[in-house]
Amino acid sequence: MQVTISHLEGKKFEAKTQNGSFIIDCPVISPIEYFLAGLIACSTTDVQFIPANQGKTVSNLSVTGDVVRNEDMPRKFNSLHLTYSFDSDGDDIEAARWVMASIETYCSTINTVRDSVKISYTIIHNSKTIKENEEVISGQGGNYDLGKLDACCPS
Repeated sequence: MQVTISHLEGKKFEAKTQNGSFIIDCPVISPIEYFLAGLIACSTTDVQFIPANQGKTVSNLSVTGDVVRNEDMPRKFNSLHLTYSFDSDGDDIEAARWVMASIETYCSTINTVRDSVKISYTIIHNSKTIKENEEVISGQGGNYDLGKLDACCPS
């Protein structure tokens, strides 16, 4: 995977990937916000595609990430709390497994920061909180082998 960032003008940059390009418009959206959005999008797509591969349907999916950062430089992430809220035709155990498969195995961006960021999560499934403020153990990916996922973000 390769990404090239080129300065356009002022505080605008273009990011080019092998699949397309997009504009980074600082400070409208900062690079760290793009990073967080990419991390959340990675997991969100997993929670949409994993159930679909099992013949289940997810709707009203929303994932929110709350980050606490260093006050001093470097202003890296110290902790990240992800709140997954969605409805599905699966049961609560399946819903929790879909989220955990993403967090522990399939989401490469979460797994990239796992050892340096305290990660926790809450799952709201069919309007009911089924897990709250659960902490992900650093350095321990899961053993969720759901076969080849037909996700949009295989890299």
